Amino acid sequence: MIYRGILVMTNNWEELIKNLVNGSVRSLARLITKIENRESGWLDAMKTIHKKAGKAHVIGVTGAPGAGKSTLTDKLTGALVKRGHSVGVIAVDPSSPFSGGALLGDRLRMGDACALEDVFVRSMATRGALGGLSLAARDIVKVMDAFGKDFVVIETVGVGQDEVDVVKTADTVMVVCIPGMGDGIQAIKAGIMEIADIFVVNKADREGADRVVVDIQAMLDMSSDTYVKNISILKTVAATGEGVDDLVDALMKNLDAKDEKKDWNKERAHEEILTLVEREVARYVQKKWQEQGDLDAVVDRVLAKELDPYTVVEEMVQRLIKVKN
Repeated sequence: MIYRGILVMTNNWEELIKNLVNGSVRSLARLITKIENRESGWLDAMKTIHKKAGKAHVIGVTGAPGAGKSTLTDKLTGALVKRGHSVGVIAVDPSSPFSGGALLGDRLRMGDACALEDVFVRSMATRGALGGLSLAARDIVKVMDAFGKDFVVIETVGVGQDEVDVVKTADTVMVVCIPGMGDGIQAIKAGIMEIADIFVVNKADREGADRVVVDIQAMLDMSSDTYVKNISILKTVAATGEGVDDLVDALMKNLDAKDEKKDWNKERAHEEILTLVEREVARYVQKKWQEQGDLDAVVDRVLAKELDPYTVVEEMVQRLIKVKN
């Protein structure tokens, strides 16, 4: 808000959301911070934001560490902007298991994208979340969507085969592989390789790139699913931008195919509701334990073998059921 010609930052949720919809980048940044930190009122704010979101296409970029995801995201973002699109980028970095902090270094490799007028880049830490995404990442996607971004690109942390949470959020998931890191063998394993809508063999100027393509194609050919059989495999050299335009073309084609699958959005909404329930129940239990001071006593009893963690959980669930009834 402006008072006597001076810009004043507001913490009022309604004011921030109003400014967000009107295109205020400051309000976008402020809202993201408040929601990520779960400040009081964030849940009601998300109820309002949810109604204003739903137009942006969400792209997940995932793969092993060192695959060049940040550089590829930078070039992909630039290519989308050249085609007249507004883009939001969420770069997720790993949190320290000791301090909880994160370097947030992915954006250092996104210098070109950060300088573009129609791009907003936000770095986020996983804060201990498994599956490669911060718990707040899905909420931040909706904030950028409500702001008016055509595309929101999520570059995940790169934790390996178990990094599958992005499939619950993204419309299209790009799995980035590179030659020389065993991707040919990993292609036949379960996990991250099974969530791809598009495979990208990056650093394709290296020896062995064609072999990676052959191995991935062999994996796809084993499926009886027509959609899987038609998944694109593209080669890129992100450092030079080679192959990025073809990647954008494949991306647009995939989004059109996903739009035809009506069950897809229903599936994701179902998953989002369950995730929110799990998260809020866990927060409620932790809050009650902190208020009552029960947790330390319970932990001591578990360590002394007087209780087991399964009984503790069972009793807490029964207590919750009684409270609700």
